[in-house]
Amino acid sequence: MTSISTPLVDARRIVVKVGSSLVTNEGRGVDPQAVGNWCRQLATLAQQGREMVMVSSGAIAEGMRRLGWVSRPVQLHELQAAAAVGQMGLAQMYESQLSMHGMRSAQVLLTHADLADRERYLNARSTLLTLLSLRSVPVINENDTVVTDEIKFGDNDTLGALVANLIEADALIILTDQAGLYSEDPRSNPDAELLRSAVAGDADLERMAGGAGSAIGRGGMITKVLAAKRAARSGANTVIAWGREPDVLIRLARGEAIGTLLTAATAKVAARKQWMADHLQLRGAVVVDAGASEKLVAAGKSLLPVGVITVEGGFHRGDVVAVRDERGREIARGLANYSASETRIIARKPSSQIEALLGYSNGPELIHRDNLVLA
Repeated sequence: MTSISTPLVDARRIVVKVGSSLVTNEGRGVDPQAVGNWCRQLATLAQQGREMVMVSSGAIAEGMRRLGWVSRPVQLHELQAAAAVGQMGLAQMYESQLSMHGMRSAQVLLTHADLADRERYLNARSTLLTLLSLRSVPVINENDTVVTDEIKFGDNDTLGALVANLIEADALIILTDQAGLYSEDPRSNPDAELLRSAVAGDADLERMAGGAGSAIGRGGMITKVLAAKRAARSGANTVIAWGREPDVLIRLARGEAIGTLLTAATAKVAARKQWMADHLQLRGAVVVDAGASEKLVAAGKSLLPVGVITVEGGFHRGDVVAVRDERGREIARGLANYSASETRIIARKPSSQIEALLGYSNGPELIHRDNLVLA
């Protein structure tokens, strides 16, 4: 056993992604023993105070088993039907296995469109963070019953990375049917060496993964390398490891070197700040009073509507807005929970009045501290 001080030792929020071949025992249907082992490990880590999210493939393969289909269909409507049937078994398995260890599960079905739209992005983020605060394990899958072009092998690798970005996870663990990333395809070259660690986004990694047109690429390793690159944008480190390694999640979390570790070049806080500062256009601004300014800068608090003096621009919910003090100096920027017109209504008002004033509430904060970076 090799133990090192890997970044996963201190990881508090972890996204785990498992592929179809592992979940369904090479397409035979959901594997109770495999899912049970992962759920036991998820529960153990959750009981240690970590927040665990599972991104699980397998719905189509399980649906095919339930429908008695021997070969994978090619028609989109048949794939979607298989996913709809199989999702029932997939959710049931995670629910029953996690409940055996005193944990609740929650099914969350997403499409890439959910994470591309501002408001749906915030809704998905809020839902997942609320589930984690309630000590539930979100089990996430692509919503294959409604998508038109995302049903393809390896897509949940990308989804796992997007979820890691969405909730600002510390780590993404991709469990696969290989021991990790090799210098060459180990199935054709027995002398291929397992890569123990590298920096996510290194161009050589994509070459090692075989590229999109190679046999190993079609097997999904290229999507895992690209997922690690995407996860690193929000500061998450990625591990690619064999999913049937005994207690793989627990051992990774305590610092054991298993599989391939791809580290993020940018720290999580810096990555978030860079994303806010450089990649999103400001849509407006709010001017806050001295009390709100002090709480933001000195105490790291969220921005509440009561501290807002004036509102500038025509921003929508989910837009990035600047936060300025009374002298006009930008002190922070973040994602607004309310539009400019709504903010004008609730400005200078206590959060307890938001629902009465607007008819609904997206939360007590105008900008939550998790969605805010100081200038």
